Amino acid sequence: MPVVYTRPFKKSSNSLYCLHVPKLAVNKKAAFDYELQDEYEAGLVLQGWEVKSAKAGHVQLKGSFLHIQNGELWLKNAFISPYGPAGTREVQSDRDRKVLVHNRELKRLIGKKQTEGLTLVPVKMYTKGNLVKLVFAVGKGEKKFEKREAIKKRDVDRQMRQDIKE
Repeated sequence: MPVVYTRPFKKSSNSLYCLHVPKLAVNKKAAFDYELQDEYEAGLVLQGWEVKSAKAGHVQLKGSFLHIQNGELWLKNAFISPYGPAGTREVQSDRDRKVLVHNRELKRLIGKKQTEGLTLVPVKMYTKGNLVKLVFAVGKGEKKFEKREAIKKRDVDRQMRQDIKE
């Protein structure tokens, strides 16, 4: 996937090029299942074959979550397919992966999770230079009737657009 460079609006003579990074994976289900609040960016500790496979876009974040264990943040249930050219050795595609955040952010997240009963949900994974980054959000689980209302509203909006079009 090529990286695209574009020039931002000219503000001064020393404007920098803006880098549009490709998204490796997006968790669309997270916005439907949770009411997302604050978003955070963090690094991931990956093995070599995982980085190559992730950059090829073979990542699934659906159903994954972040867990705090022994003062560290871990990504659980994220699936990274084995990288084909790396060989046929035994790999664990759904292993737990360490998430790198600043200590003050981790303390803030621990407080939110314990007091308010919120969940940490991965939203998307992308590259930044040669690093693989994870964007996760603090989310509150939606009830079933809230989901039904969202579906009903979406259907009504779709029907209105079709009626206007005709």
